[in-house]
Amino acid sequence: MTQHVRGATRLAGLVALLAAGAGSASAHVKYVTPGSDPVEVAAFLSAALTDPFNLAVLGAGGVGVAVAGAAYLRFRPLPNDVRAFRRTMASYESLLPWLLRLAVGLPLVGAGFSGYFFSPAVQSSSPVFVRLFGITVGFLLLFGFGTRLVAAVGLGTYLVGLAVEPALVLAFEYVPGFLAIALVGGGRPSADHVVASMAADDRTFYSRIDPFYRRVALPFVERTRHLEAYVPAVLRVGLGLTFVYLGVAQKLMEPGDALAVVAKYDLTAVVPVAPELWVVGAGLTEALVGVLLVAGAFTRAASGVAFLLFTTTLFGLPDDPVLAHISLFGLVSALLVTGGGPLSVDRALSDRGAGDAESDGDASGRSAGA
Repeated sequence: MTQHVRGATRLAGLVALLAAGAGSASAHVKYVTPGSDPVEVAAFLSAALTDPFNLAVLGAGGVGVAVAGAAYLRFRPLPNDVRAFRRTMASYESLLPWLLRLAVGLPLVGAGFSGYFFSPAVQSSSPVFVRLFGITVGFLLLFGFGTRLVAAVGLGTYLVGLAVEPALVLAFEYVPGFLAIALVGGGRPSADHVVASMAADDRTFYSRIDPFYRRVALPFVERTRHLEAYVPAVLRVGLGLTFVYLGVAQKLMEPGDALAVVAKYDLTAVVPVAPELWVVGAGLTEALVGVLLVAGAFTRAASGVAFLLFTTTLFGLPDDPVLAHISLFGLVSALLVTGGGPLSVDRALSDRGAGDAESDGDASGRSAGA
């Protein structure tokens, strides 16, 4: 119990870091907005939310989501399919470090070759450093060499850069990504795994000359191993707060830019509703997904919706820099694998369900014995 309390305390520090970054995070719509005249927020929301049709659509959507969630919890449909899906996802957990490394390493390499610093919105005055940093850190993560140290360096560099250039909040997803990689390490396949295997074998020549493995690597891993269980929580909080910000701050609080995007891509031809309903509906949907992820409620379902949102909004926009968003796709995919993890509503419901099942079993046993 003490170990879990200690882990939760440390996680609280990580959550505070995530909240600080996401609270000021700017939205990815900045990459594609054609520019717009300012729109007064109160007037926009008043006009959108006093229209009877808009209210009916939004109300029906909210009720539908609530009913669907309650119905699932009450009736638990397709239990065998759900168990098979969860079992399959859980079988991929050994590949989670690799997935995280790909999710962060690939866009960093792309950023290096493209000449931007984490975000396409940040073009550095030191292009040589930016290119060397992105390519070097990205390739080391992909190769899985010195993974934890490289992730720590990447996180530190991002935070220092954020203090100098606030526009880096556009790439805030790197924070939970780097933190998660620092916790799980390189995994397998990785260069770290190969080196560790050679260093652990007393018969190899390398084990006699490696000064790092037994003195530094093993003690560090032993001290931090229990924190690996909190990787799903780190990812949930980081991505969830980002989604809440994207929905509330980008769309609902900056309706001018959002309306300009709707007009630019003629989105009302895709779904024939008023532009105001498009903006409010998209904002509330993203905010709801974010809240579910932060709470860890229906985590895999919310992650699936997030993946769908990324697919339709990013790949559907011809001039959006998709390469910069690979990290989002990868981190959401990681949550599909891990589920809610500890400190989540999903885990609480699962534990309660297991307790109820055990109680029912005990009661049946006592009845049979009597």
